[in-house]
Amino acid sequence: MRILIHGLNFAPEPTGIGRFTGDMAAWLAARGHRVGVVTAPPYYPAWRVGDGYSAWRWSRETWRGVRVIRCPLYVPSRATGLRRLAHLASFAASSSLIVCWRTAFSEPDIVFAVAPALVGAPASWFAARLGGALAWLHVQDFETDAAFGLGLLPAGAGAAARRAEGLLLRGFDVVSSISPGMVDRLADKGVAAGRTVLFPNWVDVTVQDVAARGERYRRELGIPDDAVVALYAGNIGAKQGAETMAEAAAVLRDSPRPDGPDIRFVVCAAGAGLSALEAAVGRHALAPETFRLLPLQPEERLADLLASADIHLLPQRASAADLVMPSKLGGMLASGRPTVAGADPGTQIARTVEGCGLVVPPGDAGAMADAVFRLAREPALRHKLGMTARAAAEATYDRETVLGRLEEDFASRLAAKRESRK
Repeated sequence: MRILIHGLNFAPEPTGIGRFTGDMAAWLAARGHRVGVVTAPPYYPAWRVGDGYSAWRWSRETWRGVRVIRCPLYVPSRATGLRRLAHLASFAASSSLIVCWRTAFSEPDIVFAVAPALVGAPASWFAARLGGALAWLHVQDFETDAAFGLGLLPAGAGAAARRAEGLLLRGFDVVSSISPGMVDRLADKGVAAGRTVLFPNWVDVTVQDVAARGERYRRELGIPDDAVVALYAGNIGAKQGAETMAEAAAVLRDSPRPDGPDIRFVVCAAGAGLSALEAAVGRHALAPETFRLLPLQPEERLADLLASADIHLLPQRASAADLVMPSKLGGMLASGRPTVAGADPGTQIARTVEGCGLVVPPGDAGAMADAVFRLAREPALRHKLGMTARAAAEATYDRETVLGRLEEDFASRLAAKRESRK
């Protein structure tokens, strides 16, 4: 198959959507498909264009058998609501003609658009129609709902934005998303059930050795063998509410409990929300032995890092709990460690973590502290929940299974489209 991917984020971004889109493209190319990508220069999660790339010119490269065109992009130093809109619009403006041009000359069978950024999706749709290709939209994040829910955009524009979003979603031949709850939300927005596909983010479960690799990483950090590590690893954005972790650490420090274990919070992160977390750590005067902040770790160390944890932390704001499915959750589960997640009952995050960890009200530092303390005190419970988490990851998020199913969906949907033309 000939596949053209149009999306804002791509490799070599180390985390988030770009990591998954890059891995998908490389996997498809290795399977013998002709894959092209129209994207922006890497900038996430640092919100700074990477070394060797330009924010102001178009460029070409071949990456792991994938032909990549990178388009100019405005990257604000501080991603406020209006600046974020300008950021997204700049990619739509610089890439729209390119994706149409690539479609005209490469004649793809499938034009695969990735949202965010939804503002670029009209060009993907038009290019697919222009070339007679299957128009596929993959929704990683309901950015419109999240932007209004988190107050990033004025509420008065909500009705018009949601009408435009629904019209666009319904125009694609296929719309996929990363969790059952998000697929249900597509139906709420008017996408017919026959046009929706579940395409979750994945994890390479073969690299998740949960014993020796974690011990090695803990030794590097100087963490005692008997300490219990509560870990957060990944991007910190507006949707995380990461300050809750610092507040929970302060609760445990300020309310010592009899015979309490030595609990160490470790956060390896980058992103727009990191400064707020750093401020919370300073406000509560948390010592490095209690709460350790480290830079985002490279991809090749991720499995070691995740395995070094005894407990994973997944803070989330209530207003975004069913609008996104954190991509880091698959890796948390695959590490064989329980997760303490901030989510309301019934949300997709809560349903996913059930049986694999403990769910607490979002933003409730006291509840998070209690959950961490309980798991720290009960190693048998940690083991039980961790083994359930590992089994869930193998059953649901295995890389080869997820991408193999996508390849099958591509083939079957493309065949159905061709049959309908006869």
